Amino acid sequence: MKILHILDHSLPIHSGYTFRTRAILKSQIAMGWEVAGVTGPRYNKPDPDPEIEEGLTFYRTAPVKKAIAPFGELREVKALADRVIAVAREWKPDLLHAHSPALDGLAGLRAAKALKLPLVYEIRAFWEDAAVGNGTGTEGSAIYRLTRAVESHVVKNADAVAVICEGLKGDLIARGTPANKVMVSPNGVDLELFGEIPPPDLDLAAKLGIEPGDIIGFIGSFYDYEGLDDLIAAMPMIVARRPKAQLLLVGGGPMEAALKTQAEASGVAANIHFIGRVPHTEVERYYSLIDVLAYPRKSMRLTDLVTPLKPLEAMAQRRLVAASDVGGHKELIEDGVTGTLFAADDPAALAKSVADMLDDRSGWEAMRDRGRAFVERERNWGVNVARYRPVYEKLIGPR
Repeated sequence: MKILHILDHSLPIHSGYTFRTRAILKSQIAMGWEVAGVTGPRYNKPDPDPEIEEGLTFYRTAPVKKAIAPFGELREVKALADRVIAVAREWKPDLLHAHSPALDGLAGLRAAKALKLPLVYEIRAFWEDAAVGNGTGTEGSAIYRLTRAVESHVVKNADAVAVICEGLKGDLIARGTPANKVMVSPNGVDLELFGEIPPPDLDLAAKLGIEPGDIIGFIGSFYDYEGLDDLIAAMPMIVARRPKAQLLLVGGGPMEAALKTQAEASGVAANIHFIGRVPHTEVERYYSLIDVLAYPRKSMRLTDLVTPLKPLEAMAQRRLVAASDVGGHKELIEDGVTGTLFAADDPAALAKSVADMLDDRSGWEAMRDRGRAFVERERNWGVNVARYRPVYEKLIGPR
């Protein structure tokens, strides 16, 4: 079976999007399938073409001349569709698999029609909601409604639809999409990359000026919807109960300056540490110091519908997780079993949840075991990607 994936961007760019793509393609290769990708004109450099990254082949679409919306976007769709058609006529795939955003889906529809191939369209998030979460869009605006309408058009005309979680599936069904047209392929973890965390890195702790124990951490991007302002607001309450508690914030993003200003004004500023972005090879050192990974996402459409990847990685590494009770988290974490859930948008609830965990360590090992077992059983990529097989085979069968 040969599958040509249509992508917004890919490796060597590092993002949650590219890591999911890498996992899907590598798992499909492990299943004996042939795969390749075609990326759009916005992000990846056009040369070399094709480009081999980590053993994966990606064909590139050349940039297009910029124009005001929607003419620039329509040019991008045409350019990507033309590139997919050209690659497909040479490579001869059995099926096209387009991944959100919806512009990729439009290009996929155009190419599939020209090539007379089936199209699977995969939604990783509703991009209009992602824009609201990132602060670059407004819910209900004209652009929001247009993006939603385009996505609905692609979903209606694709041969099958894949989503990463039940929240997205439920929303599509509510729009009128038949339930049997939508499959769920959840975010997963490459268990070969996440073994046992080494003992606390004492050299790193000394460099940071902290002592291991009572370490709360967040590793990821600093977007507003992540709720890191609530985590910083909770720190004085946590320190009141656990005086040695320290917060490590590893990463960066649009909210970094505002969060640093908030932390500097906090009465426990000395307990809050901004680490900055660190190389992927160094991240494990910080995980080794952290007792509780905190994920205080705010309650909004984006976080209620979409499941994040970071809590799964933390559980795979046998780390404790404390997360807000938004819908995306509730699909991953069973309160009191594989982690702890607290009320979203409530620093006091966050503080109590984390402090309670730090107060009582008697159940830590059992909770870590259950979290790791959940990932092994239900969220590893081998299991997830196998879910595509019956969908692909059904679409390819008549050919």
